Amino acid sequence: MNKWTLLAIAVVLEVAGTLSLRAMNGFADPWWLLVVVAGYGGAFFGVARVLKAGMPVGVAYGIWAASGVALTAVAGAALFGDQLTWLIGAGIALVIGGVLLVEFGSQRAGER
Repeated sequence: MNKWTLLAIAVVLEVAGTLSLRAMNGFADPWWLLVVVAGYGGAFFGVARVLKAGMPVGVAYGIWAASGVALTAVAGAALFGDQLTWLIGAGIALVIGGVLLVEFGSQRAGER
């Protein structure tokens, strides 16, 4: 499996773990804790494999974190009715833009 697929899986697992924290409703529904632990455990394992495959840590973590933030905000709005204002959207866009700059900077540094 290539490193980009592994990173995408790690992002999805992290988002599932984070959304499950919300679904757990404190500890009112503790079965969600299994999804939280599996999601975060799988996400960290996936990121570790991505790093072992040679992706720079700044790129891997930046994409993982920014994608997680963006997807969690959108999914939280869709699933739980969380607010998704234009200011939140602008923040998400800035985070994604920052990650893209890190990625492009990493590629240019590798060319030298």
